[in-house]
Amino acid sequence: MAKDPYRQFAPIYDPIVGRFNAGLRELSLKVYPPKPGMKVLDVACGSGLHLQTYREAGCAITGIDKSPSMLGVARKNLGEEADLHLADAQHMPFPDDTFDLVTISLAIHEMRQPMREGVMAEMKRVLQPEGRILVTDYHTGPYPFPDGWLQKGVLTIAEIVAGPEHFTNYRDFMARGGIPPFATANGLTIDQQRVVGGGTLGLYLLKVG
Repeated sequence: MAKDPYRQFAPIYDPIVGRFNAGLRELSLKVYPPKPGMKVLDVACGSGLHLQTYREAGCAITGIDKSPSMLGVARKNLGEEADLHLADAQHMPFPDDTFDLVTISLAIHEMRQPMREGVMAEMKRVLQPEGRILVTDYHTGPYPFPDGWLQKGVLTIAEIVAGPEHFTNYRDFMARGGIPPFATANGLTIDQQRVVGGGTLGLYLLKVG
């Protein structure tokens, strides 16, 4: 496993990023309401806050992440109720057709295009035939003035601060049109779409076919 880039950031992730994303987690439950016993996989699960919302709804929760530090925080947040895996999402350690819902939040834009393709292929593989994939990531606009412009500026600065490779992947993701064309190219249909944050963020509920 490669060096953990989140080792120093993990202890402060929840107070900073976790609080910022609370509204997105709440909205995700409205886009695809959970049911008790539903099997949910969160890809790039980080500190586990997204899974925590599904645990509270009575779902069986599973998470995968390649950062040992972030998984350490997730284990503290979720306890023994979560099935957490340190692994590459391009090679998931799960059987075919396992989950009712697979989620991934603000992670696809961080990846190079070949990795995006590999991760999505695995998400489709482990999804049950009638299941759904819920993707939260950046939206390509338009951005209403002034709120949309301001939020777009803040997010762009955050991507620059994250480092050159991160910013390059983000720019490539945006140049390709974000999630809608990516979903279509990977054999997925948008079942629902919500755009928030002044046009900067989208929640996409996807189905196969």
